[in-house]
Amino acid sequence: MSRRTFVKGAGLAVASFYFFPRHVLGGPGFVAPSDKLNIAGIGVGGRGASVLRNMATQNIVALCDVDFGFAAKTFAEYPNAKTFKDYRVMLDKMGRDIDAVMIATPDHSHAIIALEALRRKKHLYVEKPLTYTVEEARLLTAAAKKARMITQMGNQGHSNPEGMQAVEMIRNGDIGQVSTVHAWTNRPIWPQGMPRTTQTFGMPPTLDWDLFIGPAPLRPYNPAYHPFKWRGWADYGVGALGDMGAHLLDHPNWALELGAPVSVQASCTPWGGTKEEPMVSYPLASQVTFEFAAKGNRGPVQLIWSDGGIAPARPEEMTDEEPLGDRGGGVLYLGDKGKLVHNTYGAKPRLIPVSRMQGYAPPTPTIPRIETTHEMDWVNCCKDGKRQPSSSFDYSGPLTETMLLGVIATRFPGKKLLWDAAAMKFTNLPEANQYLGRQYRVGFGLS
Repeated sequence: MSRRTFVKGAGLAVASFYFFPRHVLGGPGFVAPSDKLNIAGIGVGGRGASVLRNMATQNIVALCDVDFGFAAKTFAEYPNAKTFKDYRVMLDKMGRDIDAVMIATPDHSHAIIALEALRRKKHLYVEKPLTYTVEEARLLTAAAKKARMITQMGNQGHSNPEGMQAVEMIRNGDIGQVSTVHAWTNRPIWPQGMPRTTQTFGMPPTLDWDLFIGPAPLRPYNPAYHPFKWRGWADYGVGALGDMGAHLLDHPNWALELGAPVSVQASCTPWGGTKEEPMVSYPLASQVTFEFAAKGNRGPVQLIWSDGGIAPARPEEMTDEEPLGDRGGGVLYLGDKGKLVHNTYGAKPRLIPVSRMQGYAPPTPTIPRIETTHEMDWVNCCKDGKRQPSSSFDYSGPLTETMLLGVIATRFPGKKLLWDAAAMKFTNLPEANQYLGRQYRVGFGLS
């Protein structure tokens, strides 16, 4: 059995017997070829470049991007990797040489690529948000479980030891029963809230526009979509909540074991669009309230998401000089025995008032700490097959569903949508259910 065949089929099996000990092959610090994972990166011109750098100790064997010009710098970093524009061609030609796949394409193509990789028994790392629709999140979570491959979503704060401490402080009862949580972000930091332009543009010669569009409706090329600014358009991204919800809703979801909400309601500035084509670009600012039922020993929880410059009122216990979160946002927990705030990615958890931190002894750790990066933890899990990483699709799939319910709610501002998670439908507003899934362009479906 070859190394690649073994790693592909290992799933959750223990793999430690397969690799030669390092001391046999080259002494301390030597990394044997058999100790490296063969990784293919898909969507490597933007965010994917940073993700790959955190995996660069491995064998980066293939790189795929629809725009060779945009991805040229990343290609140069891995001169031995073969390059492709179409992920399907890459998987067909190099399938046997690939153990694991990293996906960092625009949101609308995450699921179709990830499902194809799972069918071919590849371990998966998918940047946040995991999927573009609720149906895709449910389907991808189930498919990953059935395939028994190692999976991870790219919400890096989930591996942050400070974020883990924040979770432990909440669970330890340091602020008592939590009834309300505020999460906010400075996003969007790209254009939103505008109609689609009718102007025509020349297309970069390095770009395959048909592959960029993928499952979305076919439209003319526009630099307002690519690169980077696609996130504000409903065809390709899921706005500010899709960008930062995986980071800022993560720790409250984790600490309070929120599960699925029972309702979601939004208020927002107008969507960008026209009478003929409404809702093409996400609102400039929104506030979304999720309600979660009582569970176990905790009571009901209200989680309030804010973006576009909206932030919660500063607690009266804080001075004007004390930071409430950081530049990217933050999370504020209100309990019956106190308050706690932390920055983006779970960083710097602290009790309010800050005087409570004087002489404070954090609770005994109960969450295993990640000894490396979020990305390398996934790599190590792929290689040893002993466990799933902390943000596997079993965890991140349901978290993504919650985020995407909030996105749907912005289409119906002021209306409370009642959610039945088991039936996967809104029970009081049937017209909202159409946004749980989507139509796929021919040639780019899930089957």
